[in-house]
Amino acid sequence: MNTVATELPVQEPSLQQQPPLRASTTNAGTGFRLCMRLQGSAEQHQRLLDLRALFTQACNALAPLVQQTRCWNRVALHHMAYKPLRERFPQLGSQMACNVIYSVSRAARRVYQDHSSPYSLARNPGKPLPVLNFSGPVPVYFDRHTLSLKGGEVSLFTQDGRMRFNVDLPRDIERRFREEKLREVVLAQLPDGAWVLSFDFALASVEDPHITHPDWPQYLVVSSAPAP
Repeated sequence: MNTVATELPVQEPSLQQQPPLRASTTNAGTGFRLCMRLQGSAEQHQRLLDLRALFTQACNALAPLVQQTRCWNRVALHHMAYKPLRERFPQLGSQMACNVIYSVSRAARRVYQDHSSPYSLARNPGKPLPVLNFSGPVPVYFDRHTLSLKGGEVSLFTQDGRMRFNVDLPRDIERRFREEKLREVVLAQLPDGAWVLSFDFALASVEDPHITHPDWPQYLVVSSAPAP
């Protein structure tokens, strides 16, 4: 599998836009995003679809627990949900189960905690929390355990084993991957069907509820809470 790599300014992940053809960077200290557009075979495409379907299913299995317990702190949620999640979805493996927990925790913060969200606790004190549902082109989160980049080769986890493909990256980019803080690695599918891996480096912490995100993720559906 081959890739086309670009570097572009940091922003909230969007599946509506394709990565630009030319590279650009943000100001020092704000971080940057590296995007790789994957070009693979039909078999590889299906393996990515299967991985996303499993990841989505696991996210939707975990979301009701977050809604019922009002716990979306990633560490606390990990202690609560990791073991049952692994038992229910053994194909995920240990680290991808952690990434599911991260994904649901991240989405819950966006919906329940972000001050710009119409469903935030601050705007709806005492009301039942809405239900989160992951649907459509759900992004799949990776980390240094489930994805590696070394010697011009990227290797990422799938439920059928590792998928490897060659990349042509400048040495500086590989150095950054080895040495700099990597906040997120996201696999997303664009509207034209292409797959993109994005690497977010040294972004501000998403734990801060004062950081607002104006673009609502199209894969996240929020519905009214069921009657108690």
